Amino acid sequence: MHIASVGVSKFCFLFSLAFCGLLLLLIPALQPLPRQVDLPKPRPQARPAQVGTSEGLGKPIKTEISRNSYPKTGKGVRRIPERGIGGPQEYRSHDKLELKDIFIAVKTTRKYHKSRLELLIQTWVSQAKEQTFIFTDGDDKELQMRTGANIINTNCSAAHTRQALCCKMSVEYDKFIESQRKWFCHVDDDNYVILPSLLRLLSSYHHSQDVYLGRPSLDHPIEAAERVKSDGSVSVKFWFATGGAGFCISRGLALKMSPWASLGNFISTAEKIRLPDDCTIGYIIEALLEVALTHTHLFHSHLENLQKLPIDTVLEQVTLSYGGFENRRNVVGVVGGFSLAEDPTRFKTVHCLLYPDTEWCPKLKPRHRN
Repeated sequence: MHIASVGVSKFCFLFSLAFCGLLLLLIPALQPLPRQVDLPKPRPQARPAQVGTSEGLGKPIKTEISRNSYPKTGKGVRRIPERGIGGPQEYRSHDKLELKDIFIAVKTTRKYHKSRLELLIQTWVSQAKEQTFIFTDGDDKELQMRTGANIINTNCSAAHTRQALCCKMSVEYDKFIESQRKWFCHVDDDNYVILPSLLRLLSSYHHSQDVYLGRPSLDHPIEAAERVKSDGSVSVKFWFATGGAGFCISRGLALKMSPWASLGNFISTAEKIRLPDDCTIGYIIEALLEVALTHTHLFHSHLENLQKLPIDTVLEQVTLSYGGFENRRNVVGVVGGFSLAEDPTRFKTVHCLLYPDTEWCPKLKPRHRN
């Protein structure tokens, strides 16, 4: 009897466990279904406006810069990359440049006022009197009164030494900064500046950009001891544009040169690296400011063979030069109304090709029909 009671108890216990397990399985199914919530619908995307149209309505937008609006800069000049709408601002904003925006500095010395300077004043300077400033080392009131040229006595030494050259360049830089003009261009007293070409070249850039334009006299960078950032135990390599061919610097870059160039600092910088004026310009720009020289073959000095310059490209250049006492025949091979004896530098011939209406230019005789 006792054994039967124990069996019944075990059976009831197992039945209870089975019933509880069944309830656990059935509870999720017996719960009411959750209320379905409507998910937020995505916002309709606006159709993007087409490039070159107004608000996507198909009305063309007039833009100031187009692919064909970049001025041609001639051979050998690194061009500004052509960018479409939405490109970097510096590539889309070019200067609407006029001659009055350019500061042209001519470096000379008192003993060359007669032999070199008067030729420049008679030719290209006559077309840019207000833009050209002649930096010399002695007063010449008579020449200034007779020609109306802007002659500035730098009070620097007349010697052709590193110190004297850097002294004049220091004055040139300061005068340019004072002028508020957009471009600083330096040339020597044996350079002819072809003004239309200069204007066309500089118009390819914007004066707020970091632009250093010129032609190296060497085929490799120059190396100098670094005495500005260090104690001179290390060297630095950089390119520089030779002053004998001329170079141009944008105002934006010139202002960045100020710590090493303004108010006499140029002279102290040159003394630290012990290099001439044009080399010091390259050092400040390339080595200190890390702005690369833009190499161009449109600038020419007497150091190159000028007779190799193709005659049909002469008037497209920016600067020309001529040989000195050691090589008087090193001139551009242009022909015109002057003989080589009358015009040994060929500057008068070039000038009359550019400005045939000049009073002293030979007039071409009209051809008579037979």
